[in-house]
Amino acid sequence: MTRSIRTMPEAQKRALHRARWLEAIWLVVLASIVAAIYFAVGSSQAMKTAWIEDLLSFVPPIAFLVGSWIEGWKPNRRFPLGYIRVTSIAYLISAVALGGVGIFLIVDSSIALIKQEHPTIGSVELFGATIWFGWVMIAALAYSVVMPVIFGHLKMKPAKMLHDKTLYADAMMNKADWMTGLAGIVGILGIGMGWWWADAVAAIVIALDVLHDGFKHTGAAIRDLSDEMPRTIEDKEFDPLIEEVQKTFGALPWVRESRLRLHEEGRFLTGTIYVVAHENGCSAERIEAAEAKLLDLHWRIHDISIMPRTKIEASVTIKGVDDGTLPLRSGARRHPVG
Repeated sequence: MTRSIRTMPEAQKRALHRARWLEAIWLVVLASIVAAIYFAVGSSQAMKTAWIEDLLSFVPPIAFLVGSWIEGWKPNRRFPLGYIRVTSIAYLISAVALGGVGIFLIVDSSIALIKQEHPTIGSVELFGATIWFGWVMIAALAYSVVMPVIFGHLKMKPAKMLHDKTLYADAMMNKADWMTGLAGIVGILGIGMGWWWADAVAAIVIALDVLHDGFKHTGAAIRDLSDEMPRTIEDKEFDPLIEEVQKTFGALPWVRESRLRLHEEGRFLTGTIYVVAHENGCSAERIEAAEAKLLDLHWRIHDISIMPRTKIEASVTIKGVDDGTLPLRSGARRHPVG
């Protein structure tokens, strides 16, 4: 018994539609930000780093749009569960791109600092007046900060409604872009005050922020694909759905003992419940009814199987050359019921 993006509740379908439009509009706005920064880069290392970070910002929204499109493809013989895990793959791609570029930017900015490069900012004539080009740079940075923060707030609600970690990571990056802009502005003002090192230091601060995001989200993406027990979208605690599924199943009168294994498949949850039933309590009809009940529990529960057992062991002992006791697989919980 399975579910997919096509059977999500109407509220989630509307949230997905809104999120797609937000990301599409954001790509257009982001292109204008990249263009504005490009024409204002000059010789500033901080501006160059901010520009590369803005280029990198194309990855998460594109990954989300492509992933959410593929996710809706119908299941087939090769992919009987459909393509629900593609959003986890998109999340990993975005996170690795962040981390890789963060490392590159730190190395590049550090080299400029070690070489003691002294950037200069000249003047430019605008509307018949000669002004310091640093003000143009600061204006471009200010524009690159305001729009991401606005879009970051707009994306946050659909990200949580959809439990979409790619969209959530993108929203968090956007909301935190004020740090990039502030660091860049400090670097530009530092050059104007004759502090040649301020520009490179500001670039390193920006790069560290990029690397932090990349490291954090790469770890979360790898854990998801390694079948870690499902966690909240903020990655702070176990998903409350775990307990809800366990309590709902454990409350069935024919269940004596059970063990639950759940893992994330993109925004959805799949898993297996091993069960020891009371005498004559387990039948095909009861198992099918219990599976249907759990699927109706929440739209994120995509597929769940109930496996009858005569007993449930807390561990498995392996005999042989490497004698030892293996714990339950990651993601397993043993739960006695009455």
